[in-house]
Amino acid sequence: MKKKNVGILIFNEVEVLDFAGPFEVFSRTRIEKGAESRRSEDSAPFKVFTVSVKEEIIIATGGLKIFSDYTFKNFPKIDILVIPGGLGTRALLNNEDVLNWIKSVSNEAEITSSVCTGSLLLAKAGLLDNKRATTHWGAIGALKSINKNIQVVDNRRIVNDEIITSAGVSSGIDMAFMIIENLYGEHVANDTAKYIEFHRSKENV
Repeated sequence: MKKKNVGILIFNEVEVLDFAGPFEVFSRTRIEKGAESRRSEDSAPFKVFTVSVKEEIIIATGGLKIFSDYTFKNFPKIDILVIPGGLGTRALLNNEDVLNWIKSVSNEAEITSSVCTGSLLLAKAGLLDNKRATTHWGAIGALKSINKNIQVVDNRRIVNDEIITSAGVSSGIDMAFMIIENLYGEHVANDTAKYIEFHRSKENV
């Protein structure tokens, strides 16, 4: 099976569940049902990894220290791009290296997505122009202020308008399941949810 590469951007003050939630979902997905299939990578449709600007310890919210798999200089092709949020997004809104990287990778990726305030970075990179999008409820105003041409949706957990944006923190888990369902069917998504004992929410999706 040809695996799809899922690349997740990480940075200082990234929200832990924003990146770890989708990482868990994608990395535990198997095409074959059951717990036994999770003991190997044979039926895993995704290769999941993290990417940071440079090689350094990343300090996420709560003080969690993490180290990325790749940097901007050596990352492999990304098929599914995930941009998480967190307070650290604010410092990156004027970082041209990060914004150009997001734009460049998104142009080559099959799917571009964000969790929480990751949508602010997508907006600042010009990727949400004339699109519907959402973000964390506390950042609705910030998203609107970045680009007046974005149709900001404040009553849905996930908005799919070519680029997929999700609301606050835990909504990124449901977003990952939606991507899996779109690619491999509801049965694969539901079996993965069963394995990690997660109750999928399709309300306001």
